[in-house]
Amino acid sequence: MDQRNALFGGRGLPRRPDAQGPPSRQFDRGPAPASPAGGPGYSRTGQQQGSAPPPPYGGYNDNARQAGPPRQHGVPLRLAKVEDKTLQQQYIFMDICAVSPYDFPPSRDGNDIYLRISHRQSSGDYVVTARPTPGFPSGCISFSDPQRSWMRVGLMDEVVADVYAPFATKSGTEGYLAFVDIDLKFASQKKVSEEGFDHDRIVALTRNMFANHFFSPGQRFLLDVQNIPLALTVLSVQLTDLDGQTFGPVITDTNARGIMLPKTSIKLVKNAGSSIRLTGTANRAANTEIFASNFNFEALGIGGLDNEFSTIFRRAFVSRTMPRELFDKLGIQHVKGVLLYGPPGTGKTLMAREIGKMLNTKEPKIINGPEVLNKYVGQSEENIRNIFADAEKEYAEKGDDSQLHLIIFDELDAVCKQRGSGASGGTGVGDSVVNQLLTKLDGVNPLNNILLIGMTNRKDMIDDALLRPGRLEVQVEIGLPNEQGRVQILKIHTAHMQANDVLADDVDLEELARLTPNFSGAELAGLVKSAASFSFDKGVKSATTRGVATTSSSKPSEKIKMADFENALSEVTAAYGASMGDLTQAMFGGIIHYSANIRNIINEIAIAAASVRSADGVGLLSMLLYGPRASGKKALAAHAALESKIPFVRIVTADDILGFASDVSKKDYVHKVFTDAYKSPLSLLILGNIERLIEWNATGARFNNNMVNALKTLVNKSPPKNHRLLIIGTTSSYDVLQLLGMAEDFNLHRAVPALSSLDELSVALREGDLFQGDSVKQIIDRVRDSTGSNHLSIGIKQVLNSARTAKDTSSPEEWFAEELSRRQYQ
Repeated sequence: MDQRNALFGGRGLPRRPDAQGPPSRQFDRGPAPASPAGGPGYSRTGQQQGSAPPPPYGGYNDNARQAGPPRQHGVPLRLAKVEDKTLQQQYIFMDICAVSPYDFPPSRDGNDIYLRISHRQSSGDYVVTARPTPGFPSGCISFSDPQRSWMRVGLMDEVVADVYAPFATKSGTEGYLAFVDIDLKFASQKKVSEEGFDHDRIVALTRNMFANHFFSPGQRFLLDVQNIPLALTVLSVQLTDLDGQTFGPVITDTNARGIMLPKTSIKLVKNAGSSIRLTGTANRAANTEIFASNFNFEALGIGGLDNEFSTIFRRAFVSRTMPRELFDKLGIQHVKGVLLYGPPGTGKTLMAREIGKMLNTKEPKIINGPEVLNKYVGQSEENIRNIFADAEKEYAEKGDDSQLHLIIFDELDAVCKQRGSGASGGTGVGDSVVNQLLTKLDGVNPLNNILLIGMTNRKDMIDDALLRPGRLEVQVEIGLPNEQGRVQILKIHTAHMQANDVLADDVDLEELARLTPNFSGAELAGLVKSAASFSFDKGVKSATTRGVATTSSSKPSEKIKMADFENALSEVTAAYGASMGDLTQAMFGGIIHYSANIRNIINEIAIAAASVRSADGVGLLSMLLYGPRASGKKALAAHAALESKIPFVRIVTADDILGFASDVSKKDYVHKVFTDAYKSPLSLLILGNIERLIEWNATGARFNNNMVNALKTLVNKSPPKNHRLLIIGTTSSYDVLQLLGMAEDFNLHRAVPALSSLDELSVALREGDLFQGDSVKQIIDRVRDSTGSNHLSIGIKQVLNSARTAKDTSSPEEWFAEELSRRQYQ
């Protein structure tokens, strides 16, 4: 009670500034009019001007607050107008109703009074601040146009008013205003000012002008700012008591009401159809609060993407934390789109999801690309429009004060393919969807309150217009994590194991990171799950041996050890890793150093690989190994791949495209291999038997022209930035590649000779452990006798295959010598 009396000047009701004691508002209302009742200056609807007023009706209960609920019967009043222009303007902009002292006598301390208004056209009641004004006609009340519009009262309507005692009964829809949300626009239909209005100044003026007034959702009133009338409408309120304990959430019910306090928080919102412009620190605060209050960077759970996340933050969010005034001076717009692209499983969806959690925005909209398309005509385009509908509506209402709307678009390439490519099956719906998305992102009526995060594995398939500045202008590659990133990811996925003491001490995460080159985040998660399964399997087998079917223990019977992770590495492999099976098969029999030429070639390939691996080296290097058939060219390339420790290795041969029916599909397969290589920071491609890849046929000199052109282009195409590629091609028809102009596309050319002498054959047989001792001498003598020379010209692969076959015969040495002699003459 004491707090309320202190707030309202000792009575709990608004104090008039012309009453005794200090005024409760910081403005001058002017002296009260002294003209007699019915005198000049006032008119009453339905009563002749100048007639004597009726006797007082009811009167004002000076102890209304202590008397409990107000009386049930009020004073019937009709509308009248204050004729004095100065006083009329004063009452309108102070949201005060004039009444006659004969109907409602003034309070003893001269404060304004509260009246509850009801009428037949409304099911509820309204509380207004009224001033008993000497000379105002009895049986009348003055309403401004905003007040009549709020209460839906016509000029000829009659209302019933009675003195309103605030807080006579405890109610959850009545109290003091903790927060009020107000719609703001010009009172005039036309634009009357080009200048911006300071948010904080209007808020302070509203608190001072309407202190101790009741306000309800839907209430309308006017405010004079720099001689410009502004129309304000209460959108919602939040109630509190004098101790600051709120009664509930933000309320939009028109029956809720609260009293304006000096500490009431006011938020002004630009009206949707108004050209008024708000500036000030409130807008700055709205921008800087873009991040959720409980946001923690360390809790994101994203490993190996620190640089990428920093880039996204700098490009997409820094501008949104800047003060509005400074941002307006720059004359730029916020970034509207971010494209995350890269191999599958690298964390694109995870990053988008975590960005949605860290932002203080509307609930993010998650859009799966394929779900946008619909079989009904026009429905796909409608789905795109619906995605942006909420953002458009709020931007129309609040402009730059609206919240950020986050749209996460997964598998963007499913609906945004290159226009005119026919990817939509000839219906054209794909092109229409792209067109619709382009107009929403940066069309004639652009939005500045949206952020679209698109994700794709195939950036090359997305229409170019979508990637230009103003749309998806921030394009961040989410690539395969490096070794440090893999350590971070492994720590994230084993955090619970360590916290629950189920991870053995011998598990070395740094060593696992070294053993998992080109593993994506998803593959590392799969590795951890696989290691856990090996540990569980041991526990189950142990329990079965003891005759126990199941266990109720909350911990596994054995901790997850390093050996479990090593076992997991045998079944979980990197999609963009080395094809160990292909490399091992290409090197079947190993590398036999039968001459110095072989050692030189291996050294030169190692130098080329080191040059590509070096950060200061070349980004693209190609080498062509040529020589007779079966001379071991592909085996040398495979050996160099294993020795180089390059994480991504692929071998492309004619066998890989054998099942494709069309030339286009064959070309697309080779192109995909190169595209996959570009996704790895360091890659090596082996093009085996190029003459077979291009389907060379000496009869009529026929070949696949599409494949020739594709290879010539791809061999010379530089990989993306920060990616390096080594290409090793092999051929047994060097003259054919020279004829087609393909040999010159390779930077380095190295000849791989066949065995050229019986001495080299002897070394090859011994080092390859094919024949030993006297058997080797016997073979050499037989071959010399058959050929009559110490010279040979036969590939090492033919030697190895013939030697393995000879071991299944009754006379291996004799059969092998005869076979070599026959091949020598072929």
